[in-house]
Amino acid sequence: MLYGVPIAFEVRAEGGATRLSGRFPYMAETTLGDGRRETFAAKAFRSRIDAGENIFLLAGHDQEKPLASTEAGSLTLRDDADALHIEARVVPSTTWANDALAALASGLTKGLSPGFRVPSGGDMVTRSDGSLLRTVNRADLFEISMVTRGAYGQAQIAARNWQPVPIREPADAGLRRALSRWRA
Repeated sequence: MLYGVPIAFEVRAEGGATRLSGRFPYMAETTLGDGRRETFAAKAFRSRIDAGENIFLLAGHDQEKPLASTEAGSLTLRDDADALHIEARVVPSTTWANDALAALASGLTKGLSPGFRVPSGGDMVTRSDGSLLRTVNRADLFEISMVTRGAYGQAQIAARNWQPVPIREPADAGLRRALSRWRA
């Protein structure tokens, strides 16, 4: 997963819903392979957030497995200089929500991966130390997904306060591949 990012997540159960809070760190660099590295500039995701566009929290980039959304009022995003901060209220009223929360609680889900598009001129690629460094300055954020493995290793995810249940694999691997393309 090219754009998966492990994040620091706090999980709390509140009145039948599970409250998640976490962060996607800016200026954290990752190696994508084949001499390619990547980082996100501060407030890279601000355009759609500031415009009030509907953004989803999904299970594994599967559009058929929404967990929360800004339009529904169950997802709040704050784009600060240090990170994209995430607050979500997930009600385990669907099998995929139960599965996603169980995977988080059992430590199987360890990352967060944004689904985005980089508009023309929204990134800069430089050569350094024999490799390419892509800095994403502007990206149109459409969704954020809880994933099993992220590309950025300096953050983590944790779960507590509820019982795990079995997890199923996301059905739409094609969407994940499309959202994870490298553009140089």
